Amino acid sequence: MTQGNDLIRFDLVLKGGRVIDPAAGIDGIRDVGITGGRIAAVAQDLLPSSAKEVVDCRGRLVLPGLIDTHAHVFQYVTGRFGMNADLCGVHSGVTTLVDQGGPSCITLPAFRHHVAEASQSRVVAFLSAYLVGGLEGHYYPELYRPACLDVDATVRAANENRDLVKGIKAHAEIGGFSRWGVDVMKLAAEIGRQTALPVYIHFGQLWPPAEDGTPVDPDTIFSEVVKLLKPGDVLAHPFSRHPGGFVSVDGTVHPLVREALARGAKVDVGHGSHFSFRVARLVLDAGIMPDTLGADMHGYNTHVPKPAGTPESHPDPEMHMFFGAARFSLVQSMTSLMALGLPLERVVPMVTSNAAKLLGLESEIGTLATGRVADVTVLDDARGRWILRDNEGTQVIAERMLRPDFCLRAGQRIAADASILPQAEAA
Repeated sequence: MTQGNDLIRFDLVLKGGRVIDPAAGIDGIRDVGITGGRIAAVAQDLLPSSAKEVVDCRGRLVLPGLIDTHAHVFQYVTGRFGMNADLCGVHSGVTTLVDQGGPSCITLPAFRHHVAEASQSRVVAFLSAYLVGGLEGHYYPELYRPACLDVDATVRAANENRDLVKGIKAHAEIGGFSRWGVDVMKLAAEIGRQTALPVYIHFGQLWPPAEDGTPVDPDTIFSEVVKLLKPGDVLAHPFSRHPGGFVSVDGTVHPLVREALARGAKVDVGHGSHFSFRVARLVLDAGIMPDTLGADMHGYNTHVPKPAGTPESHPDPEMHMFFGAARFSLVQSMTSLMALGLPLERVVPMVTSNAAKLLGLESEIGTLATGRVADVTVLDDARGRWILRDNEGTQVIAERMLRPDFCLRAGQRIAADASILPQAEAA
């Protein structure tokens, strides 16, 4: 390396990777130069002698820092449901996490102090529409009845914390509709209207229908919700194995899905325990393409150590109808979509530029544009044959496997060494 300090332009150069930056229209072999925690150059053939450190990225993908639009990282406060932010974030190759409905207007200060400010990962939130937030992953249905929402308090909390709150989280599913009909969704939609923030709507079953509740035709849920949508609201879990979402009871895509999209709704995969390769095939074949991709990892569907002090009498998470814990990640979710036939070039925007736009942060993240904070994800891109499984027991063969290698968060290099990362199973 040249010793003359006057020739050193960069703190770090990522050398020779395939750079894909949809926001900048870049897809090709490039070098990425970083100085002072920011992107200083994206170009061909940056001189190694111009950098204090050079990392060889040949054969790997160099992307804007990945954005997980569906995380559950309000650790401890939400019980076993909430995971460690950096475990799901930077140590899994993800630089930005969106906690979906963990904090509420009551607990948002704790979320800011103990999660957002304490994590290496960038963490923002879609504020819960419910006063209790995501306690134990919405384990107790009666805490989520209409009387447990406070529109004024939630609107005030969102408006006073716009740097942290990027949307509102709500549920439209069979268990809630059997108990309260559409009343909870109406209140959540009103919060979204008053704050002008997107409402992220969970479809599919969360709670079993109430034994003394009103019988619900699953296909009516989507119809009722469409009436409440505003442009920018997010329809989650399009590939859910549970009824009450994008796919009707007769196995066809709900006739109002396209109307919702025409009215400006967005679609987030929200992979998690709900994901079904069978349903995904139906939805994709109907021409419905997701805008963003969230992993939806939480303590009930991911192998994580039991928190110290958790009593044995703790509620059984299997009441949530999850089929057992697994190891997966946002990058593994990208591989799942590619195994369904989506090209890499369609998947990358879902976790970069599209996600940044959803959050209203496209001027800050989701691109490698010069001057932006140096949030970068580097992935291995292997070819072969691997088995992927969903919670219905369906298997597909992936001929391309993405794995996180490392990321840069504001220019700081962090290895993708999380214990929750999946181990590929060869076909």
